[in-house]
Amino acid sequence: MKVGISNMVCPRCIEAVEGIVKEMGLPANHVELGSIELAKKLTEDELTELQKKLNTRGFDLIFDRETEIVNLTKATLIKYLEHIERENSPENLSVFVSKYTHYNYSHLSKVFSDHTGKTIESYLIELKIERVKELLGFKKYTLSEIAWKLKYSSVQYLSNQFKKITGKTVTEYLNDQKKERKTIDTI
Repeated sequence: MKVGISNMVCPRCIEAVEGIVKEMGLPANHVELGSIELAKKLTEDELTELQKKLNTRGFDLIFDRETEIVNLTKATLIKYLEHIERENSPENLSVFVSKYTHYNYSHLSKVFSDHTGKTIESYLIELKIERVKELLGFKKYTLSEIAWKLKYSSVQYLSNQFKKITGKTVTEYLNDQKKERKTIDTI
């Protein structure tokens, strides 16, 4: 039985869900971003208990197919961001997303924008900007290195996107005492 779970956005989320499943004594075959595969169908009581425990950690069970598709797409976009950082010549976004979700990109795009009010591309841009903030916080990379790492065509293009999304220039952000960042599940 595969169960969709919303707000799973990182390896720590997987660990948290694995902990909940283990605590409940449920037989899990596999836990990944956005879902858990259980070895058996859960009873109503087990589903209710799982829902309660997930809610205390900020997760939620997904029961409708379109919400599951949106969460699968978000999880895949996080993988894509890792892919573009890792690869010198990353795959095209639509090819990568279709390959990992096993859905037609135009279908995913429609479902995603209908449910989130954002395009897949604009969501990816927001993810990238949050990653830029994270990398800036490390003080290990120059803005040029970050632009190269995230496959921006130029530092200027990255700077323009940063300003458009955050309302601040990179310099203003770095000089700001708060340096606000969004959690991935709030994007």
